[in-house]
Amino acid sequence: MFALLLAVGSSLAYGCADFLGGLGARKAHVLRTVMIAAPASLAVELLLWPLLGASFSTATVAWGAASGVASAAAFALLYRTLAIGPMNVLSPVTALVSAALPVGVGLLQGEHLAAAGMVGLPLALVAVVLVSAGHGARSSRPSRTALLLAFGAGAAIALQLIFLHQAPSDSGVAPLIVGRAVSSAVILAAAELMRRRLGPERPAYAMSAAAGALDSVANLLFLLAARSGDLAVVAVIVALYPTGTILLARGVIAERIHRGQLVGLGTAAVAISLLALT
Repeated sequence: MFALLLAVGSSLAYGCADFLGGLGARKAHVLRTVMIAAPASLAVELLLWPLLGASFSTATVAWGAASGVASAAAFALLYRTLAIGPMNVLSPVTALVSAALPVGVGLLQGEHLAAAGMVGLPLALVAVVLVSAGHGARSSRPSRTALLLAFGAGAAIALQLIFLHQAPSDSGVAPLIVGRAVSSAVILAAAELMRRRLGPERPAYAMSAAAGALDSVANLLFLLAARSGDLAVVAVIVALYPTGTILLARGVIAERIHRGQLVGLGTAAVAISLLALT
């Protein structure tokens, strides 16, 4: 139950962070948004160091660095995906992809998938199709580029979670600190190389920083949940994060949710719930 509560908290934090990051990326180039979000996330993790401790063993540094590279890709791909929109379609697609890979890794590591999971995985694929092909106004249908970005973002998120899970369980917040330091360095280096393409627009500083801080909280809650539960179960519960993103998109920027998309979202919720039962 403790792992479940932590996973739910992580899911909510991810959903809010994604909404703010996606909205911020609409105001300036995505790298400008991530340049604020990633260091803000690192600052939060450094503040948590004295409270939760950190052990920087070789394995911790290696897995943390790997998660940092994946995190940098996830930041950029996800915020660009959500900036293109529509959020209420692309966020669930990303979530389902990010859930499938950790389930596979968990099974390979000896975790067992019950009958509910055997139904849930194919159902998740059906949900991706339903959500992506939602009926309604043309503007509510994602482009092929947006869908490819969503799949890429989901894969990067999954790799980040998998790498964090591989870090030693007694390492405290060290994997998060190393990962965020690496992702910040990668992002700042990429921004320097692409500075002429970033445009003159100023990023939404407060919104971007809040997204980074919430992402850091979400990562911490996931790490604690994965250490006290199974990766396959925790990952799919965390993958419920589009709920927060979709509700915020509906309430704040009035994105429409069409009937076909509602069916897809419902199917996704059932699929993720079935996977969580494993």
